[in-house]
Amino acid sequence: MPMARRWFRKFIAPYEPACSVDDCALMISELVTNAILYGRSDESWVVRVEWFREGTSLRVEVHNPGFPASVRLRRPDASDAHGRGLLLVDAIADSWHSGPSRLGGTVVSFVMADAWRSWGRSDPRLLRRSHSRWSG
Repeated sequence: MPMARRWFRKFIAPYEPACSVDDCALMISELVTNAILYGRSDESWVVRVEWFREGTSLRVEVHNPGFPASVRLRRPDASDAHGRGLLLVDAIADSWHSGPSRLGGTVVSFVMADAWRSWGRSDPRLLRRSHSRWSG
């Protein structure tokens, strides 16, 4: 999902994260693709991506506001053409989680620890960006 990768790179760049932006963009792309392919809804829906700074960590959430979906880590065979997106997230991120979204439906999130050098308490910067452009 090139649009999701470009969006993330554009909005994260001013904050100069210490973690790999390419790794984060890859994981976002995989999770957005999964949400579009496997999200379920009776009506048209959009995938929402949000990211947050939590201390020195970066948390990224991908929401599918359709019906709650079962998210599971697969172990595909070498000949399988699909099923590696969440494996990539599991291998790259410090942690990941799936569950009910506060928007309804499902959220899958990942955390990159030590994404920023520590900012002083007086630093007013708050990171939170979202986008709702990807539809299924």
